[in-house]
Amino acid sequence: MADLQTEYLGLKLKNPIIAGSSNLSGNSESIKKLEDAGAGAVVLKSIFEEQILRESGNLTGEFFDHAEEYDYISQYTRQFNVEKYLSLIKEAKKSVNIPIIASINCVSDGEWTTFAKKIEAAGADAIELNIFILPGDFQQAGNDIENIYFKIIDAVKKAVKIPISIKVSHYFSGLANMIFRLSLTGIKGIVLFNRFYSPDIDLEKMELISSDIYSSQRENSLVLRWIGMMSGNVKCDLASSTGIHSGTDVIKNILVGSKAVQVVSALYKSGPGHISVMLKEMDSWLNSHNYNSLNDIRGKLSQEKVANPSIYEQVQFMKYFSV
Repeated sequence: MADLQTEYLGLKLKNPIIAGSSNLSGNSESIKKLEDAGAGAVVLKSIFEEQILRESGNLTGEFFDHAEEYDYISQYTRQFNVEKYLSLIKEAKKSVNIPIIASINCVSDGEWTTFAKKIEAAGADAIELNIFILPGDFQQAGNDIENIYFKIIDAVKKAVKIPISIKVSHYFSGLANMIFRLSLTGIKGIVLFNRFYSPDIDLEKMELISSDIYSSQRENSLVLRWIGMMSGNVKCDLASSTGIHSGTDVIKNILVGSKAVQVVSALYKSGPGHISVMLKEMDSWLNSHNYNSLNDIRGKLSQEKVANPSIYEQVQFMKYFSV
């Protein structure tokens, strides 16, 4: 067997496959199944900033643009409140031996950041901040949005000592610069990229509907590009997320420099047991190519190590379709 161990956020993982934040990591029984299937770590189902504020009595309907959104969060909070989230952390730590990473979906550096202390006290091994501010406000400049990310990180860093990672999108005008600057803040990791609800249109009903809720493998190409470009230039770990469905997908992301990968859609489609299939595929590939461990291949195809690094910056099809 090849050595699949990795280190992510300063945590030792038996392998780089992390079960990402979802309903599959919303209770201790499901988390135990993920561990039994071979997961190296688990990111708990996210708790939202809105939930924390609602629970503390600091949230009103004015926080939202639509009454429906407020009603949804209000109802969701009753079902999955702050104390229940802390209990989930404690139960998970009792049930499994793999690292448990708490997840907070946040959009500001407000009062909710004090909740991070409770997460640390409950026993979480790390905190992942899933941050996204939709750049859809005509009055809000890009640097104003970027500053919010740094304020959130600073506030949480002051509250806890456990490792902090952030999960971000690619919606930045200067993505490479932003990732680099984020890595200088003292966080331990950056996850590229978070995946959002996206609209589609039902032409028969003439209404907006949700597009595919599950990722596809082709979506991983964007992640491969940016992990490959940034892995040799940042001051923290990088992890891949979106479009990772097989063991060979994991290998690709390790080759460009990822320390770990997050998997969700593949587990929804095939069940937790799919992790063991992915691990076998990884082991088979490493053995067939005469590698003993993931450390032997990590970053081997990153931009700083490939023979033609400019290929990472090729964005047009001129090379292939010019006459």
